[in-house]
Amino acid sequence: MLHELLNALEETLFMIFAAGLITWFIGLPLGAILSVTAPQKFLANTYVHTSLNFLLNTTRSIPYIVLMIAVIPFTHFVVGSVDGCVAAVIPLTLAAVPHFAQLCEKAISRIQPGLIEAAEAAGASSFQIIYKILIPEALPNIIKGLTITLTHLVGYSTIAGALGAGGLGAIMIQKGYQAFHIDYVLITLFLLIALVQIIQSCGNYIVHGSIHTSSNV
Repeated sequence: MLHELLNALEETLFMIFAAGLITWFIGLPLGAILSVTAPQKFLANTYVHTSLNFLLNTTRSIPYIVLMIAVIPFTHFVVGSVDGCVAAVIPLTLAAVPHFAQLCEKAISRIQPGLIEAAEAAGASSFQIIYKILIPEALPNIIKGLTITLTHLVGYSTIAGALGAGGLGAIMIQKGYQAFHIDYVLITLFLLIALVQIIQSCGNYIVHGSIHTSSNV
């Protein structure tokens, strides 16, 4: 039992943090683009902003279990399989990126316009404004957004497990529900709750550290 649970926990952690890492590298630039191309922003572009916003909102509106099934051909093309924790990273990432990107947009949009105006007056390029001013200033709220996204991925990973991805979700279904072993249910539930709490605590710690660092600069 212990060996099974440890393997399942390892698979769940892999799914969450692999998808989370990819989500960071894709979602953050998308969120920045969404923010700076909004109306009255310094790179305002109605076509880009509206199209990207529509794409993200459409993807977010698809229930995860439907999304996971819908992208099976794409998952098989990328990974070569539709089963296992590696294959599950594809739909998990597709589900997480829109959510994280829009949280990044909100975080970046809160930055005072005066900082952008000062950077433009100093001759900074658009790229420098985004990656040297907007993102560092918004970093605490961006990390909060990533923390929320990772906790959502915990829930998504359990659904993925029920559909063949493995992890704690598979243990819950196969050993807990189908085999009627209440001990598996309780232990799996405890591990999922503990995992969410650890992610939240680590996220809060990093946020406080980033706020402290930025205040000393």
